[in-house]
Amino acid sequence: MTTHETYINRCLHIAKNGLGSTRPNPMVGAVIVYNNTIISEGFTSEYGGNHAEVNAINAVKDKSLLAKSSIYVTLEPCSHFGKTPPCSDLIVSHKIPNVIIGCIDDNPEVAGKGIAKLKASGCNVTVGVLETECKEHHKRFFTFHNKKRPYIILKWAETKDGFIAPKTRDEQKPVWITNPYSRQLVHKWRAEEQAILVGTNTVLEDNPSLTVRDWTGKNPIRVVLDKDLKLNTDASVFNDEAENIIFHGVNDLFPKIDDNQKGWVISPPLQRGLNAAYAEINWNLKTSIAKQICDTLYKFKINSIIIEGGAKTLQTFIDEELWDEARIFVGHSQFNEGTKAPKLKGQLISETDILEDKLNIYKPR
Repeated sequence: MTTHETYINRCLHIAKNGLGSTRPNPMVGAVIVYNNTIISEGFTSEYGGNHAEVNAINAVKDKSLLAKSSIYVTLEPCSHFGKTPPCSDLIVSHKIPNVIIGCIDDNPEVAGKGIAKLKASGCNVTVGVLETECKEHHKRFFTFHNKKRPYIILKWAETKDGFIAPKTRDEQKPVWITNPYSRQLVHKWRAEEQAILVGTNTVLEDNPSLTVRDWTGKNPIRVVLDKDLKLNTDASVFNDEAENIIFHGVNDLFPKIDDNQKGWVISPPLQRGLNAAYAEINWNLKTSIAKQICDTLYKFKINSIIIEGGAKTLQTFIDEELWDEARIFVGHSQFNEGTKAPKLKGQLISETDILEDKLNIYKPR
């Protein structure tokens, strides 16, 4: 590993501290090096706070060292005013002579403008160090800007004989296939992503809360498919522990949505008493249900989502080829009959044992 790669690799490690809190901003890592020694580090603060470069520069006690230092960042420094001023301007103002960048920012507001500004001011700019690794790290951000949809993670647990639910159940609650350690890992994932989606039957059968109760972090936005608005408002998924987005079918009782409303209306309409956003999709267009959902989530600025069930909902996203990653647990138990697991064609990229459970992760081929 070269010197530049070593420091960018360190940037990637510290950038993960922002996972789940920086969105819609990317979780960037920055390292400042003087005389072959790291003198400060920074990662992106919670949304609305400082970017990684700002935190790294602020952490340098002797600012005179900056004019003789190099700054390493996983992503091109921004060049526009948002919640905070441009990071490229701050680097220039401190006369940092060397800027080493993992990958270019595809956001149209940046897209090379930050690099151009740095070069115009006399900075020596190196681009593309550990570029593949940096693009993978920023996969949520790039998917949102390039594909105009969230980064989509499919997740389910299936038995050894390929079922995700039993044929019958005694209570309205989940029938666990995996062990507590696997379930805790799922709660960690929920804290890392912006939203989580389930279908009507999952709410009716499992009554999930879709929170991070076994982990520390922010609950994801809960996205519920409720075509006919038949779910009871006392379901756990509608409590006040998280924000909700409800997708429903064509319903004359809802106000007509126009472009000025950006594709959604804010409840509570119909006196349902829910603090949620409602969005209409056309279930008759059976080949584009997942795309309609993704288009609306993009308008909500949702940059990542876990599709957690049930089988029909998961298969809809698979069939429309709208997924980026599938995380599939295989438990030790057997149901013999019940709801079959979705059928997925993908490339297996990792296998992990969690006691008796197996976790298989796939990417599209």
